[in-house]
Amino acid sequence: MIIYKSEEEIQGIKRSNQIVATILSELKPMIKAGVKTRELDEYAETRAKEMDAIPAFKGYRGYPSSLCTSINEEIVHGIPSSRRLKEGDILSLDFGAIFEGFYGDAAVTYPVGAISPKAQDLIDTVEGAFYKGLKQIEEGKRLSDISHAIQGYVESRGFSVIRSFVGHGIGLSLHEEPQLPNFGLPGRGPKIKKGLVLAMEPMIAMGDWKVEILTDNWTAVTQDRSLSAHYEHTVAVTQNGTKILSLLNEEKESLSYLKENTYA
Repeated sequence: MIIYKSEEEIQGIKRSNQIVATILSELKPMIKAGVKTRELDEYAETRAKEMDAIPAFKGYRGYPSSLCTSINEEIVHGIPSSRRLKEGDILSLDFGAIFEGFYGDAAVTYPVGAISPKAQDLIDTVEGAFYKGLKQIEEGKRLSDISHAIQGYVESRGFSVIRSFVGHGIGLSLHEEPQLPNFGLPGRGPKIKKGLVLAMEPMIAMGDWKVEILTDNWTAVTQDRSLSAHYEHTVAVTQNGTKILSLLNEEKESLSYLKENTYA
């Protein structure tokens, strides 16, 4: 059952997501060759606690860390470790927080130093796919209209959409109904209406979309070991249109799609 949120609840979810956004933005300058992914995790957990938030992932279904750090062919759920980042890597960071009972969730893929043009194209495409999907979020459309827009954009740029993991409802729990695949035919699923809050998160690969889970029972990698990228924001359908809850105000001001009134 989909739990539609009141405007007051959406504001609570936004406060949690602002903590997530702050931490992800603070991690960005730390991402350099030689840094251990465990150091990023320790920073994220410490900062969340300083802001009176609880890391949402730590202990969730037994996950051992606060941050997910997925490198290169790792799609999602990479466990932080003593592994050091290398020049040319790409790193997906996924972080969640609980604040005053509400959940926030976002992810971004960052380059480690200079990366190949193809890897940069992959990162640009996963972000672009999110915004293609975002444009479909309006009352009266259906959930799979989002999915279809994401898939069409990704495949038009020569990449593939990961099918084993999906976006989801969020707010009072980390994972709520509905599930939101990043592929599929349009015009299917529940109608979009006010109060819907989604963690939209396209995950894409440079090669094939098939997935393998490593022996740690968490880290998902591309079966063909091609590079993968992940981009996620929590979005809400409000009485004033669709809002991205996990972008900082200063980030919003720098984005050209603000001028198109995509969100405020």
